[in-house]
Amino acid sequence: MRRFAFPILLSLLAAGAAHAQPVNVPVLVPLTGFLSLEGTSQRNGALLALKQAPAGLTVAADVVDTGTSPEAAVTALERAAGKPVTAVVASMLGTQMLAMLPLAKDYGLPLVTVSGTASITEQGNPWVFRFFPGDAVTKAAHARYVVEDLGRKRPAVIYQTTAYGQGGKAQLMEQFQKLGATPVFEEGVDTSAKDLLPVITKALAANPDVLVLHLHSAPTALFIRQAAAHGVGVPIVAGSAMHQPSTAALLEPAELKGVCAETAASPVSGGSPEVEAFTAAYRGAFNAEPDAFALAQYDGVRMVLDAAAKGARTAEQVRDALAKGTHKGLAMTYASDGKGNMAHSAVIVCYDGKTRVPALVKRYDSLTGAVK
Repeated sequence: MRRFAFPILLSLLAAGAAHAQPVNVPVLVPLTGFLSLEGTSQRNGALLALKQAPAGLTVAADVVDTGTSPEAAVTALERAAGKPVTAVVASMLGTQMLAMLPLAKDYGLPLVTVSGTASITEQGNPWVFRFFPGDAVTKAAHARYVVEDLGRKRPAVIYQTTAYGQGGKAQLMEQFQKLGATPVFEEGVDTSAKDLLPVITKALAANPDVLVLHLHSAPTALFIRQAAAHGVGVPIVAGSAMHQPSTAALLEPAELKGVCAETAASPVSGGSPEVEAFTAAYRGAFNAEPDAFALAQYDGVRMVLDAAAKGARTAEQVRDALAKGTHKGLAMTYASDGKGNMAHSAVIVCYDGKTRVPALVKRYDSLTGAVK
């Protein structure tokens, strides 16, 4: 693991708060490996929120690269638990989250994450809080857009063989069945695959009317590049990895023409003065474009900091505030469904082939009914 020091975050001291108990929020995320693009966005969103902590709070934060192994994530959490912890920004990688959950319960540490893996909030663990809409939300929007808006009923589903990919694929199949659509092809893709033309060829041989992707960032870009190079005319509706500016940057605008994707939000697409201010601040801090993972992690850490500003300083007090409270974030309004799922809305974005910035074309609010 690599440890990253951000001195500016280790001493954010407001007037009159010199002796206040610090709000300690370790950031334990994947910064290397196949999830490095997503993990970097997660880290940046957390750091921006910590930098903008409410007046009166002393904030401490160590950043640790968890890589992609469950063991590295567990080791990072064990080390973080050696100090008083307010909450933990926990890895977005599903296998790492599943490994961290038992330890978080033993130590009593709230895990604030943007992992989309459905099963992390199905373990009966009261210490996990997911601020990115889980697969039950995003795949409902994903499938509904394919069937209801595009009118497609013969999807080919290509998914990652990771826990994230398997969970998303299961949700997609369930949603398509509810909507009366029958997938004509399904195949898992390993994150190490360097050529996706064989799976594209097999998928097209099944005569689908839409290609539905649930892949990580780099495989998504590879699939779309190869599909464009071979003149695939079937619409592509991808998973949330596609909305990331870092993913779009791997492709030419023309290669993106007609590609759509589900996600929680698209800050680069604008939508409100608050989101635009966040995007400007993010660009200034990191010289990069923010995505939905960054915005969701920002919102999650802001909810933790707001709770701390109102007096919740211990891990248990923060857990109770997250479990019982409501937070109006930049992407959406967050509230727990009783399992730690905080996000209940999703959007669809599409590319016009002229720019790498997608347009917001559809919004689905309160898909679980948890937020009225």
